[in-house]
Amino acid sequence: MRVFITNEVQLWEASMRYRSRTEIVRDILQTVRNEGTGAGKTKIMYNAYLSHNQLRDYLFDLVNKNLLEHDIGNRKFRITEKGLGFLSICDQIGDLMEVEEEEEQKRL
Repeated sequence: MRVFITNEVQLWEASMRYRSRTEIVRDILQTVRNEGTGAGKTKIMYNAYLSHNQLRDYLFDLVNKNLLEHDIGNRKFRITEKGLGFLSICDQIGDLMEVEEEEEQKRL
């Protein structure tokens, strides 16, 4: 049983090791959007696989760039229209990448 857990953790670590800043921002924004009424720091931290210090820095940047807004009273973050636009662009890029991967597979 321990070997299985170790292998699972190693696979998870390998998949999360090399995310770009854009991918991390996308993960944060998706988490907040999916929560509907906003998401707290803990929810975002776990869903985006970030430490508290990393999350603090990202949230500071995203609020300053108007991709998120912070509801201090409820201690939650909400996505803005600009944040939704960013996610839309990320989705479009993801769709393009899938099409290219499918075409690559057909060539092989």
